[in-house]
Amino acid sequence: MTVTRTTGETVTRRILQVGPLKPSLAATIADRYDALVLPDDDTRSAFLAEHGPSIGAVVTTGRTGVPGELMAQLPALGAVINFGVGYDTTDVETAAERGVLVSHTPDVLTDCVADTALGLAIDTLRHLSAADRFVRRGDWSDAAGYPLARKVSGKRVGILGLGRIGRAIATRFEAFGCPISYHSRREVPGSPYTYAATPAELAADVDILVLATSGGSGTQHLVDRTVLEALGPDGYLINIARGSVVDQDALVELLLEGGIAGAGLDVYADEPEVPEELMTLDTVVLLPHLASGTVETRAAMEQLTLDNLDRWLADGTVLTPVPEVSPRGAARSR
Repeated sequence: MTVTRTTGETVTRRILQVGPLKPSLAATIADRYDALVLPDDDTRSAFLAEHGPSIGAVVTTGRTGVPGELMAQLPALGAVINFGVGYDTTDVETAAERGVLVSHTPDVLTDCVADTALGLAIDTLRHLSAADRFVRRGDWSDAAGYPLARKVSGKRVGILGLGRIGRAIATRFEAFGCPISYHSRREVPGSPYTYAATPAELAADVDILVLATSGGSGTQHLVDRTVLEALGPDGYLINIARGSVVDQDALVELLLEGGIAGAGLDVYADEPEVPEELMTLDTVVLLPHLASGTVETRAAMEQLTLDNLDRWLADGTVLTPVPEVSPRGAARSR
């Protein structure tokens, strides 16, 4: 499509869909922008050879993204428009080097993700899902009541990544009378919560460790065996961040051995694959990466995605750039 920007510049650029999108979003960019769709079969190379030089913007999600090898085949790429707050599947370092803007959809999903974190904690400690299965199996009788679970109110909560979502999670747990501490790459000025210098130090001093940091190479296995062992046999892990943040092998091993008390997981290292060993554990609650999955939030995410695309087409900027390729700084908390 040919675009005349507010600067007077006229550019001819095509829009490319990379990976599956929300159906209404895919339909909109096809109808409104005549977007192409990147094939996921053996025709991809021929498609990129023909269309790659004309692609100006990619619309994708945090689950698919634009890796460096794909970016290299899009020489005119100016923007990666991401549906979702996470963008660790996009090579932001290469994007920054090439001057390619990367946008995401922060803020609009904060409440729903924070709600999910709290819900996971309640379910994990009180065994609500497991108790539901207990009833459905017909195991409840006069002689067999469900075993006692753990109280949530008043538990010490540690938040790894005190960004927008981390602060929203903290507010919710405060309503349960929970003391809050946190670790981020740097101490947050003016925060009322206790700062821990390292993830292990944070884990050692809490009952519930909630992960709210961003993904990517900078946080790969930030929660390693040392951190999990510091959390200990009475501690619970809640992850609504990214599966890559946790050493999943160590997590599975410690859950099986009783090295930590339980976990509530919305994300995994190799989605949609979930470790088979976790499937039968009543100490673990497993969700299919649905933290932002409400009608209201997904509609707001879709609109912000389109607004970012429209802004780039209009003047070559985006409304919500990711920190690594913008002058806003490099905070990695979600």
